Amino acid sequence: MSIASIRRAAHETVAGLPREFWWLWTSTLINRLGAFVATFMALYLTLDRGYSASYAGLVAALHGLGGVLGTLGAGVLTDRLGRRPTMFLAQGATAVSVAVLGFMTHPVAIAAVAGVVGVASNASRPAVQAMMADIVRPEDRVRAFALNYWAINLGFAFSSMAAGIVAQYSYLAGFLGEAVLTMACAVLVFLKLPESRPERTVVAGKAVDPQVSMGTVVKDGRFMGVVGLSFLISLIFTQSYVGLPVAMGSEGFTPSDFGMVIAVNGVLIVALQIPVTRFIEHRDPQKLLVISALLAGYGFGLTAFAGSIATYALTIVVWTLAEIVNAPTQTSLVVRLSPVHGRGRYQGMYSMSWSVAALAAPLMAGFVIDHFGADWLWGATAVLGTVAALGYWLLMRNLPATDEVTGTPAAPVATEPVQAAATEGARAELKA
Repeated sequence: MSIASIRRAAHETVAGLPREFWWLWTSTLINRLGAFVATFMALYLTLDRGYSASYAGLVAALHGLGGVLGTLGAGVLTDRLGRRPTMFLAQGATAVSVAVLGFMTHPVAIAAVAGVVGVASNASRPAVQAMMADIVRPEDRVRAFALNYWAINLGFAFSSMAAGIVAQYSYLAGFLGEAVLTMACAVLVFLKLPESRPERTVVAGKAVDPQVSMGTVVKDGRFMGVVGLSFLISLIFTQSYVGLPVAMGSEGFTPSDFGMVIAVNGVLIVALQIPVTRFIEHRDPQKLLVISALLAGYGFGLTAFAGSIATYALTIVVWTLAEIVNAPTQTSLVVRLSPVHGRGRYQGMYSMSWSVAALAAPLMAGFVIDHFGADWLWGATAVLGTVAALGYWLLMRNLPATDEVTGTPAAPVATEPVQAAATEGARAELKA
């Protein structure tokens, strides 16, 4: 590929997106640069504090439980209060609670504050996703989601290596560093991002847009099917923060070893997310989701055969490819199935699938590793990947050729998601 082709591809990737998106992108990048708690909590509890893998799993599970409550509550707030205030409150609360967690020493206090961190740190997800859908044109959303995911992993690639080194000397410094950077995100959101919540269509003084409640979301069978499959996939991927560091620690690897190995995930996504997204955007989404599920399950399954840093890194390459394919494809499907005035609630329910996985995965990992050994855990991920692949095949097989919400011809799920709310004889669309 020539330099001119690379420049043209880069320009096409970033051109045409609104300024507000780039401030949101910058906030995401800063936030991920400070990621420490989610990545190193298991090592902090088992190596630094000397607790068992089961206790580390319990704390991570409470963090996940907090995430369940945070995403659902924030989904409602995103639709009612607005995107901007929800993000600001969530990120400010995260900064404070993470700093407090670094000073906790009693096991009960650690567990309790970890739950609070889970609530706060996950509460911004629905608002971020909803705002991105609000401010970006439908034809640009896949590209925008890919760029935002790229920012997440750009920050993660740096923070995982840097935090691994910091953890060798002071875990407290890692907690405080994350608190400072998260507070910087809150300030950035407050100063630079305008509210984007769409106005309701009003006729004769009354809103005619259909009301969307959490009950509406739960009764949406196809969407809840996506949520369930997302749970299975996230249950697999969450082992990179729970089962993998505990297993490596039990085999004598240091926090810096884990930081260096897991950084492969972030580096690969930074290098490949954009070109792979450009390659897959016109491909069959059913095949993409099935393949990504199998790569995820069996990529983690191969960890049972890893015994060195190089082989651990090789397994990470496999499941990272799954992540690169799955992320924009599944996110596009979620966007397509979400009504415009229910974006917060729908995104909250979708984000909850990851939070529930963050609750269940540590319990599963801790129990299996303590009682059967890590190899059984990696075998279980292969089974989960197979089940998820079958589920995606069944769900996508029956996906109609028209948009679920508007009834209009649907764009390919992985390319041009359409979000709009059906009204009685009219359609309300947010103007980008």
